[in-house]
Amino acid sequence: MKNNNTTPSSSKEFVAQNGTAKNEYITTEPNVNLRIRDYGNGKPVILIHGWPLSNEMWEYQIEALVNNNCRVIAYDRRGFGKSSQPWNGYDYDTMTDDLKTIIDALQLSDITLVGFSMGGGEVVCYFSRYGGKGVSKAILVSSVTPFLLKTEDNPEGTPKEKFDATEAKIKDDRLDFLDGFGKDFFGVNFLNNPISSSLLDNYKMLASMASPHATLACAKAFSTTDFREEMTTVNVPTLIIHGDEDTTVPIAISSKKAAALIPNSRLIIYEGAPHGLFFTHKEKLNQDMIEFIHS
Repeated sequence: MKNNNTTPSSSKEFVAQNGTAKNEYITTEPNVNLRIRDYGNGKPVILIHGWPLSNEMWEYQIEALVNNNCRVIAYDRRGFGKSSQPWNGYDYDTMTDDLKTIIDALQLSDITLVGFSMGGGEVVCYFSRYGGKGVSKAILVSSVTPFLLKTEDNPEGTPKEKFDATEAKIKDDRLDFLDGFGKDFFGVNFLNNPISSSLLDNYKMLASMASPHATLACAKAFSTTDFREEMTTVNVPTLIIHGDEDTTVPIAISSKKAAALIPNSRLIIYEGAPHGLFFTHKEKLNQDMIEFIHS
């Protein structure tokens, strides 16, 4: 599916010593600088955020991981958070090249690679594109893999018309779209309020910082990229976590299929959990991740 001839540029912008970030950016190609946060000492863990958020979504995971002997690297994908917002490069090939540059720049090995939602695509693509170099374990959380779009050979997928409607809403009024999307994301309804209005506003603010163009381009990438043939390239122990009340990325068309395709994988289903379980089920998620990383 992917062209592996692209070699990401090396970074001369980032220096790390004793697990402390000395510069907050890594250059992945000319005029593209990705914001990095690098904390702690121990087993390296790279956290890849979901759409349309930024690395700040991992607030409740970073503390727990650092306190449990992990070196945590979290970054903003191009176009999101405080990273550069180029016009191009929102395909999974390029975004995975960005990830590879980060790994090379920090000279990491024995990595646990963690992808939430859209970020699960970069995890899988890193194995198909780079053989999983330096990665010893993988964690997919509420991941979009292996393939979301409804096609003749993927009849359980989401119809293209639904993704088209989302695109139209973003183009018409992106902030209003984010307001409704956030409520679905965290499972907010008349009977259930698992997140405060203040935090809901905060996550909306984080999403609003993204480039409007990147928001649209990445939505197309995660909704149309077919990872099915690449799933078997994930050749390390893999933990898959998903909520059974996720309406954003339904478990039946994503993680249940992913677990059947990745050879050495384990699926944990969180009962009653929505898409944004990194907050609504943060204690359980942290415990499961830490146990897996150190197992």
